[in-house]
Amino acid sequence: MKPRTIVFVAAALVALAGPARAERLKELVTIEGFRKNQLVGVGLVVGLDGTGDDPRSPVTRRQIAQLMKNLGVTVDEAQIQSRNVAAVAITADLPPFARAGMRIDVLVSSMGLAQSLQGGTLIATPLKGADLQTYAIAQGALSLGGFAVSAGSGSATRKNHATVGRIPQGATVEMDAPGRLPKESITLLLKEADFTTASRIADAIDKSFGATTARVRDPGAVTVRVTAPWRKHVVHFIATLEAIEATPDAPARVVIDERTGTVVVGEHVTLGRAAIAYGGLTVEVQESVNASQPNPLGDGETVLTPESKISVTEASGNLNALKPAATVADVARALNALGVKPRDLVSIFQALKTSGALRADLEVM
Repeated sequence: MKPRTIVFVAAALVALAGPARAERLKELVTIEGFRKNQLVGVGLVVGLDGTGDDPRSPVTRRQIAQLMKNLGVTVDEAQIQSRNVAAVAITADLPPFARAGMRIDVLVSSMGLAQSLQGGTLIATPLKGADLQTYAIAQGALSLGGFAVSAGSGSATRKNHATVGRIPQGATVEMDAPGRLPKESITLLLKEADFTTASRIADAIDKSFGATTARVRDPGAVTVRVTAPWRKHVVHFIATLEAIEATPDAPARVVIDERTGTVVVGEHVTLGRAAIAYGGLTVEVQESVNASQPNPLGDGETVLTPESKISVTEASGNLNALKPAATVADVARALNALGVKPRDLVSIFQALKTSGALRADLEVM
């Protein structure tokens, strides 16, 4: 038997960012009051090929009976025995300023024991907001990114997730989304709250519209005064605001995903003087099969027994001195010079942070 070596492999990514550049406010902020609203509904998917809910499900039976009653057909709930129907939850996002007649996408998810929603059609279902008002009606054929097939013998094949599907443009908006344009002031909400970024945004706005136009309310919000010439053209004022550029700031941060060994180093990370020692571990497994022969006069049978031989080798670690590094490139160059493996990077960054040599926030996922 050929020896098999077990190798512990992880991916490492070091982001070497260039100089910070200005971004449009459209990418840095959102406008207070202009947000999506979540809609939800409960309905039925029909037309399934025997992959629907358990026929004994009281929820599905009750929904089918209610649907038939609404359509003028009276059916005894106890007599419903169908595996071609599934109870589902429907969710959608209502965009800000959506108007009646617009179409939006919906997501349909099984609520019961359905094996697959493939080939199903959603029956017209009202979608309600948090105020329990109906804002849209959803209906249409589902589009799935997978499938599930099973045979009577018990064998089954599945690809991706077959109990969740989408209906592109599957809902029609029936009621206008709540919202109105501001008249005197606009509040910009930073996607990532930061004192420096908020200050830079206010300075950029003042430079474009005049001093005292913008005021930093807190690290997450900047209030902008709608000046007199723009009060009849608020939409154009907001469009002009979105095109203004500001340079965002970000804290020095190292992000580590211990599950995959991924390490992402931010732009402002610096490394103080430190000395690092590390070693490697190799585990080798050799598998073989031994034949156990019975006594010549016995009635036993020849038995094959597997045998594994394991050897562990640990490399000696050398103490390596690192000079102070001023940039991300210097940090990466210093660690690459040591030949550090991805998995070792995780432990090294944790140790550097503990020692105080890593001048950055360390976030472990």
